Amino acid sequence: MSLSNIFENNLSVLHYLNVTVRLGVPPIASEEQLAALIQERLPITSLNALEANGILSSEIETLVIPRRTLSHRKAKQERLSVDESDRAVRVARITSLAEEIFGDRVKALRWLRKPKIRFDGRSPMSLLETETGARTIEEWLNAIDYGMLA
Repeated sequence: MSLSNIFENNLSVLHYLNVTVRLGVPPIASEEQLAALIQERLPITSLNALEANGILSSEIETLVIPRRTLSHRKAKQERLSVDESDRAVRVARITSLAEEIFGDRVKALRWLRKPKIRFDGRSPMSLLETETGARTIEEWLNAIDYGMLA
């Protein structure tokens, strides 16, 4: 295994660890484990972890779970649904990537929340409503990381 492959593998593991920290769940190290985590359905406390990592409650309401549904889940002591878990992971994954690229949580969240001409005046955070939007933001973040965009 080359030094480059070892470096990339360690970055990947670090990224998954950052995602799980943002969700307040045990560490994982692969996409397969991330998929299993979603299928098992995240606990409601994962939303508290997202907030503790800078995600606003209004963003959670828009991107992950409506307030009324959240109240219902809390009252019944239910976990998030698979779809809600997937959306929470999407937010954690992209915000983690942004923080890794910008090197600072405040800068990353500022970039994610600021409307961009490229996205017709929408913020990158608002595009996280869909997986396609998240992939678009991920591509832009990677382009920034590789110096292809200013």
